[in-house]
Amino acid sequence: MDTSTLTIESTRSAIAEKQITATGVVEEFYRKIKADDGDIHAYLTLCEDRALQQARHIDDLAAKGGTLPPLAGVPVAIKDVMVTKGLRTTAGSKILEHFIPPYDCTAVARLEGAGAIVLGKTNCDEFAMGSSNENSAYGPVRNPRDKSRVPGGSSGGSAAAVAAGTALAALGSDTGGSIRQPASFCGVVGLMPTYGRVSRYGLIAFASSLDHIGPLTRTVQDAAIILRTIAGRDPLDSTSANVPVPDYVEEMSKPVKGLRLGIPKEYFGEGLDGETRSAVEGAIEQLRAAGCEIVPISLPHTPYAIPTYYVIATAEASANLARFDGVRYGYRSAHAHTLSEMYRKSRDEGFGAEVKRRIMLGTYALSSGYYDAYYLKAQRVRTLLTRDFEQAFQKVDAIVTPTTPTPAFKLGEKADDPLAMYLADIYTVTADLAGIPGISVPCGQTKSGLPIGLQVLGKHFDESTVLRVAGAVSLKSRT
Repeated sequence: MDTSTLTIESTRSAIAEKQITATGVVEEFYRKIKADDGDIHAYLTLCEDRALQQARHIDDLAAKGGTLPPLAGVPVAIKDVMVTKGLRTTAGSKILEHFIPPYDCTAVARLEGAGAIVLGKTNCDEFAMGSSNENSAYGPVRNPRDKSRVPGGSSGGSAAAVAAGTALAALGSDTGGSIRQPASFCGVVGLMPTYGRVSRYGLIAFASSLDHIGPLTRTVQDAAIILRTIAGRDPLDSTSANVPVPDYVEEMSKPVKGLRLGIPKEYFGEGLDGETRSAVEGAIEQLRAAGCEIVPISLPHTPYAIPTYYVIATAEASANLARFDGVRYGYRSAHAHTLSEMYRKSRDEGFGAEVKRRIMLGTYALSSGYYDAYYLKAQRVRTLLTRDFEQAFQKVDAIVTPTTPTPAFKLGEKADDPLAMYLADIYTVTADLAGIPGISVPCGQTKSGLPIGLQVLGKHFDESTVLRVAGAVSLKSRT
């Protein structure tokens, strides 16, 4: 069985037609994981018993000749910031090294309910805080396209698993670019839905007003199928939106001819790698040839996105991570003699350097005397950034940009320079701040073979147009 050619639909169809079995698919993927993942380190925890039990269930349905669920037999990986009942969930942190959740994340439950098979939990930057997957307490992930380079972060394990062929699809989370940036670095598709489109119930929170769950896949159509499955109102998440979910696969069949695509000048300035610019501009010309109208636009508050993001995100992280105190669950220091000492030592020993840095930055921004100067001002700038997009979308149907300013960088290259690391997300944080959907789709590669990603951004809850444009780029890049 050649797992590298499988798609969601081909897997489901082959199982339905009894050409393969779900059990055989799972066993083949585990063989590949055991053979290849030692060098990549995309997975933190595997769950063979759970996977095989689901596979046998799918095979029983196929044997009866009934209609199979939409993701029947599809092997998926789950970023380790989404809780899974009875399966270790660490968030890439020592503080949750032995945590076994009592319930499933809604997105995971919806995948399994649709017939998908969870292979395991993927490595990530600790509490999703990072752009390289070097911040994991369990060691870095390596990029399958060049193992001397990072896969991107924080969903680096999920992107690497899909790129390496050790999962057919994966779930990631995106707070400042953590689905789209690793998708670009690894040469896969990464979709961040509109804030509220997918339930966050069971997602270990980093920054609650910025966190999104979305798929990483080999094809744009597979991303559409996964989104169709996990999207929709969830009564367990008060921030999930009660907005109808279209059939994204059907929407993708519509032509892109006549769409107006905005090209923001702020995303093509200083700092953009030459080969990346060339590949993205080539994809834009392909879209023009497909009948799209290319419209120059401006998003004038873009230069303020990184500082705005790192005030808001760290402030929310400071509040969210206060729950890890050594009392209720997670790591507890064995060297404490008083309650206050237990709090301090448990957090000091359990959290990594980047998480501590962000907690301290966020606590400072929220502290008395500084709240108005930092957090409140950042929220006001966030409103200005959102208005930039709202005004642009009065003129265009979608916006096209590079996903990242450079291809994947070397492991360790930016580890000692937090600001340089933060700037790797310069083109992605804006969409999280505005709550709009975005996707990264491969559009070429460098002379040395490193993938380059094109980003498509859309109006709130208009993932359909985003997927249509990305699908057109994907079709062109394969011809």
